[in-house]
Amino acid sequence: MRKKIRFFQSVHFKIAMVFVLLLLISVEIIGAIFIRELEKNNISAFKESMNANVEQLASNLSAELSSSDDEDDATLKRAVNEFSKKDVFEVRVVDDKAIVRATSDANKQSDIGKKNDIPELNDFTEKRKEIKDTATNKRVYINVQQIKSPTGDAVIGALYVKSDIESRYKDVNDTALIFFSASMIAISISLAVALLVARTITKPIGEMQQQAMKIAQGDYSGEIEVHGQDELGQLAQTFNELSDRVEEAQETLEAERHRLDSVLSHMTDGVIATDRRGKVIIINEMALMLLNTTSEEAVNKSILEILNIHENYTLRQLLEEQNEQLIDVSISEEEQTILKADFAMIRRESGFISGLVCVLHDVTEQEKNESERREFVSNVSHELRTPLTSMKSYLESLTDGAWQDPELAPRFLNVTLEETDRMIRMINDLLHLSRIDAQKSPIQLELVNLNEMVNFVLERFEMMIKSQNQNYKIKKEFTRRTIWTEVDPDKIIQVLDNIMNNALKYSPDGGEITCTLLETHNNVIISISDQGMGIPQQDVKRVFNRFFRVDKARSRAMGGSGLGLAISREVIQDHGGSIWAESEEGKGSTFYISLPYEPIEEDDWI
Repeated sequence: MRKKIRFFQSVHFKIAMVFVLLLLISVEIIGAIFIRELEKNNISAFKESMNANVEQLASNLSAELSSSDDEDDATLKRAVNEFSKKDVFEVRVVDDKAIVRATSDANKQSDIGKKNDIPELNDFTEKRKEIKDTATNKRVYINVQQIKSPTGDAVIGALYVKSDIESRYKDVNDTALIFFSASMIAISISLAVALLVARTITKPIGEMQQQAMKIAQGDYSGEIEVHGQDELGQLAQTFNELSDRVEEAQETLEAERHRLDSVLSHMTDGVIATDRRGKVIIINEMALMLLNTTSEEAVNKSILEILNIHENYTLRQLLEEQNEQLIDVSISEEEQTILKADFAMIRRESGFISGLVCVLHDVTEQEKNESERREFVSNVSHELRTPLTSMKSYLESLTDGAWQDPELAPRFLNVTLEETDRMIRMINDLLHLSRIDAQKSPIQLELVNLNEMVNFVLERFEMMIKSQNQNYKIKKEFTRRTIWTEVDPDKIIQVLDNIMNNALKYSPDGGEITCTLLETHNNVIISISDQGMGIPQQDVKRVFNRFFRVDKARSRAMGGSGLGLAISREVIQDHGGSIWAESEEGKGSTFYISLPYEPIEEDDWI
């Protein structure tokens, strides 16, 4: 919120005060000089005039003072009285014996004929000085002039004049007072004029301030009124143009921001932007989802902490190296998430690094596929190497002479043939999986009586059990309803063969294998249960992975390739169904096959 400006703090007041202070200083300087010069000239003129008049009077009194005639004394008194009429307090004349011959002061007429009592006249020296009268406490001007004989060769007396110089100072003070009063009136008028002039300057500035506040709040609709063609008018016009350009720039910026937000929101990769200190300032929705966090938790937090790499890297290392990093943000072993983080610096044109951008790619599937590929190659190599090593050993033995032994040679050759068959089966399974992965083994759908097809597979296994004199029992639990569905019979039979083979391999002799066939609203369920060793709970979901075996040693001894269930899963998924297992160690396992099913009445297709 903007703080309110008091009047005496405003530019309006300051401009007026500057004008008034300048005028006041000017008036004071001019007044001081004027009063000083007035005082100097007025007092000097008074003194010079008084000096001249006193000298003239002293010259005129020379003849009367040198005579002792009463008529001359009367003339002397008359001249003194006439002279004292103009700003003169007292005029006194003394002869060469310091006897007062005449005085203009009516109160001192008794001093005539007596010895002079004024100290300034006793030495008959000429004096011109300004003193303060002790009786009136006012300034007076004392002028002592020698009176010489008419011939001018002897001093016959002295003339004493005490004049009123205080009135001259009073005249100067009165003039100064008038000048001061006039100055105050002029300053008052100037203050009013200065306020009006300042108003004409500050009003456009105030309007610009209000418009600037509106622009700061995002309102560009206002326009400043141009009051004239002076500099302020041009500034107002320029401000209006600036407002229009700022509005256009803001609209462009908003459009770019919305476009950037839209791009960031719809990106399949996560994006994080930081300031130069590594604090997160922008993070899109994908990054929040990948890092399992919220915007409130991420913004203003260090990117090192967000990515959980603060123990291995510093911000400087990220800025200098900018290597891509693999970050494991998995919540659990079942929900693994691996991200690839690419870093890039944000540079200004000056080269100053103002931040860092991190792009997060979800590479969980790629890493999983890469891991599976490595594991697949390792498993294939291992599975092929085992029979090849065995074959090599038997062949080397035959080469060393065992072929001549009528008992060993047939047995060694038989083992070699079994290992060869095992490798052929494995390679065929691999080729089958390869065709499925490459989608080069499409399913051929046929309308099949699923009851008869499953029964056919089970009867074939029953015959095999009898031919091998085994004691396995196969129990059938079929729905009484005939189920017709569209499947690829060859591939479904292959799936059933794989599951039944596993059930026979891992069930003890004399065990019971139960096969169930039932229908639900939209699916048909086939389940095969055995009474074998079972599968550990942590391995139940992994039995459909390629080359996975719960008991590798026993499975390999039984001739399994570890690919049967993987092929079964691919086949069932191609049919739009699903396959899963349930097991309990020591009690057996149950494999379920679910296929999509729509009941078909015979009248619909006959």
